Amino acid sequence: MSANKPLALTLGEPAGIGPDIALAAWTRRKELALPPFYLAADRRFLEARSKRLGLKIPTADVAPAQAHGTFADALPVVDIGVAATAEPGKPDDSSAAAAIASIRRAVDDVRAGRAAAVVTNPIAKSVLYRVGFKHPGHTEYLAELAVDGAQQPPRPVMMLWSPVLAVIPVTIHVALREAVAQLTTRDIVETCTIAAIELKRRFGIANPRIAVSGLNPHAGEEATLGKEDVEIVAPAVASLKASGIDARGPLPADTMFHAAARKTYDCAVCMYHDQALIPIKTLAFEDAVNVTLGLPFIRTSPDHGTAFDIAGTGRANPSSLIAALRLAARMVGPSPAEAK
Repeated sequence: MSANKPLALTLGEPAGIGPDIALAAWTRRKELALPPFYLAADRRFLEARSKRLGLKIPTADVAPAQAHGTFADALPVVDIGVAATAEPGKPDDSSAAAAIASIRRAVDDVRAGRAAAVVTNPIAKSVLYRVGFKHPGHTEYLAELAVDGAQQPPRPVMMLWSPVLAVIPVTIHVALREAVAQLTTRDIVETCTIAAIELKRRFGIANPRIAVSGLNPHAGEEATLGKEDVEIVAPAVASLKASGIDARGPLPADTMFHAAARKTYDCAVCMYHDQALIPIKTLAFEDAVNVTLGLPFIRTSPDHGTAFDIAGTGRANPSSLIAALRLAARMVGPSPAEAK
């Protein structure tokens, strides 16, 4: 990886499965040749969770620069200065502070050049909201942390990526009726433009092909099933084409995701959350990775939640986190030595 810097992995919600899958991923580091990472966390909390899971995982308090040298023999832990005390499945008063401190530490390290990319474990937004967290989610908070002071945060774009499909929803965590009301030509154009830039820059696709879904069934059936596709989506696609982006649509969403259709594009941009996430979670539930485009640093995340019901049981599957770690390393690219 670039300059041999480690990946910065966040703790996520301490009462969730983030600590479990982080520990599980480290145990498979040699078998899977995982890129070196450190966990921004409270070491004593991790040791207690490891013991609860019946694991014997050595941990080491390190500075980010020491993570590479430690990774083979012990899980590197960069201290966040906040104690975590939550039991599995039971967020407590320490949960929000520990989760936020871990995110801030990881972003600070990446922005300062001490780490190569941020990989985030799942948070529980309801827990954060109880302490006044003002952001709709992880992505928006990361955008704020990406800049200093009064600077305007970048517009983040959420992409779900897997080896078989990449999707982006234009509207995200809002009710369906609000998604329809909020949808604009400008938002579609901005989302697709960021996607094209990042697919070229981060994924090495020389001329990204963007498939743009319609909003309504059959992409509106020539406005007989709603005018939004004619009045909002089609003008966006025309504008994208005029700017040199290989975009097509609006396409009927119900025929965009079969195997032959997927071969015709690099990313599907959909109008609302479930239109994008249902197909990728059906096709690649264990391998999909949440990627934030549009930030000045790389961020990936497992495509699942905190799973309070199985936290601390040893039943959590680390596959999505492992995929997120690998994709982050791929996006960073090789170090000069590795590239020779």
